[in-house]
Amino acid sequence: MLSNALRRCSTRSSLILGVSRTAVRSSLVAAANNNSHLVAVGTNPRFLSSDSHDDFAPQKKATVDGEEEAIAMIKSHVEGNRVMLYMKGNPSMPMCGFSARVVDVLKKEGADFSSVNVLDYPAIREGVKKFSEWPTIPQLYVNGEFIGGCDIITAMHESGELKEVLEEEK
Repeated sequence: MLSNALRRCSTRSSLILGVSRTAVRSSLVAAANNNSHLVAVGTNPRFLSSDSHDDFAPQKKATVDGEEEAIAMIKSHVEGNRVMLYMKGNPSMPMCGFSARVVDVLKKEGADFSSVNVLDYPAIREGVKKFSEWPTIPQLYVNGEFIGGCDIITAMHESGELKEVLEEEK
């Protein structure tokens, strides 16, 4: 016999999963009797999003094929954006402490900057190191010129030099 909690759970699960109440109840009873952690098994692998709008479907990322294409893309980023940051993660969610520090410094300076998450693009991650002849990420470019990584940016910020560089007109 199902307890009230199991009965409520089986009703909710059958509505969410789109399977019969009998199938859900038998799964719940089997799980309860065997002290198993299995609650219910859906038959549709996209059971929660089968009727989702196309706007919410997974999007394909742009791909970069090869070193030459990566270098060309990096060059267009650096030339097309006054302040360009190659980092791990993105400004709202940096994925390493060094990238987080540079983002913090740029925000304190009030800089309007563009960024690329190199974790999403392995070819760009390697290409930017060759482009700048600098082995680490993050990398900051201002007015098309490579400025440096985290330590250099932090030191320039502390000395006031970064503010001057960011205020220079292109």
